[in-house]
Amino acid sequence: MTTKIETLEAALRNALGSQIRSLTVALGEVTVVIGASEYLSAMRVLRDHADLRFEELIDLCGVDYSTYADGTWEGPRFAAVSHLLSVAHNWRLRVRVFAPDDELPVVPSVVDIWPSVNWYEREAFDLFGILFEGHNDLRRILTDYGFIGHPFRKDFPVSGYVEMRYDPEQKRVIYQPVTIEPREIIPRVIREEKYGMK
Repeated sequence: MTTKIETLEAALRNALGSQIRSLTVALGEVTVVIGASEYLSAMRVLRDHADLRFEELIDLCGVDYSTYADGTWEGPRFAAVSHLLSVAHNWRLRVRVFAPDDELPVVPSVVDIWPSVNWYEREAFDLFGILFEGHNDLRRILTDYGFIGHPFRKDFPVSGYVEMRYDPEQKRVIYQPVTIEPREIIPRVIREEKYGMK
């Protein structure tokens, strides 16, 4: 007797075939990795194929793998990870697509397939700098319009690059370089043990 996960895995392999770069099962969840060039067609198949019917995109988030596995990760740096739900079949799927270029991460937008992804793609753009090709309104959603950088990238400084404050003389909000002094972020217990400090 086949389990629900095995049935989903077989349906995915049958419907997507060589479009699947990898398929893993962990903790009762299936994850497929799709190449950026096959991403749009694969996502349409996931939604429309009778054996799959993933009608809902529940979530999409960006991921920065630059420090993954203690910095030993050798694959692409940025990925967009989608979570899909099939109400008809009562199963879930995680789909990961890596941006081929680390300097300018671009993946196709799936907003035409699932309109609910609109704000999720904007969030991944704002926080990670992942561009979604074909998104008709890709702009910042959580940070200020004048914000510099993408704050969820692993190389973004904890204190940021600029700070915003109201200047009473100019009677407006101004941006200036960060004036916060760097502080020790190693917990005292570890500092004392490792460096012999008291």
